[in-house]
Amino acid sequence: MSRQGNCALRPLPVGRCPMPSEDRPKIAASILSADFSRLGEQVAEAAKGGADYIHIDVMDGRFVPNLTMGPAVVRSIRRWTEVPFDVHMMVEAPERFVRDFVEAGGNIITVHAEACTHLHFVVQRIKECGARAGVAINPATPLSAVEAVLPDLDQLLVMTVNPGFGGQGFIATMVDKIERARAMLDKRGLAADLEVDGGINADTAAAAVKAGATVLVAGSAVYNDKISVAEAIRALRNSIG
Repeated sequence: MSRQGNCALRPLPVGRCPMPSEDRPKIAASILSADFSRLGEQVAEAAKGGADYIHIDVMDGRFVPNLTMGPAVVRSIRRWTEVPFDVHMMVEAPERFVRDFVEAGGNIITVHAEACTHLHFVVQRIKECGARAGVAINPATPLSAVEAVLPDLDQLLVMTVNPGFGGQGFIATMVDKIERARAMLDKRGLAADLEVDGGINADTAAAAVKAGATVLVAGSAVYNDKISVAEAIRALRNSIG
């Protein structure tokens, strides 16, 4: 396969991937729903189709009831694109693996507040390794769990499904939580992105953006057998104006 457009022939040094423009909501294509038999090509398709990030769901089978990919997979797909890698670590004690994922090509490393005994330490660890730091919270976790680290974050991720599996439906009651997260960031004058993950598609994306989200993670809405990856990303963009 010819690698053109956004598809780089080699990985960029850590932290060197150009970040997308801040003047529109960003789309993070989640490869959890991609065809793993041709994962590099699927990453390239999302990049060429206009995805701002490639979202990589790392699951350990303990923090969530699923087991996915490790640093070796991230390293193997890094050469297919210059689009930043948004690594979502759904693992216990994620500080054990932060450096490995950054060295493999991760540009944004997001850990779960529920999985970190010493959350501030883990956030600082991410930054020391040269990546942008994010923290995620599950649907039942209050926003107060991240208040102490908000000034240190580059990204706050509000889960709109319970983590572990793709293809779940958007939890509508999370719209209020997104709104409250937006207000919390704005009140403090913080520039961190507000990411939402779970059940995002052309029908739910607009509500998330209206509530204040600036990054939309989409998996099955991007990777499916109904339309091409580029068409799916275009449909998402059109749904949010």
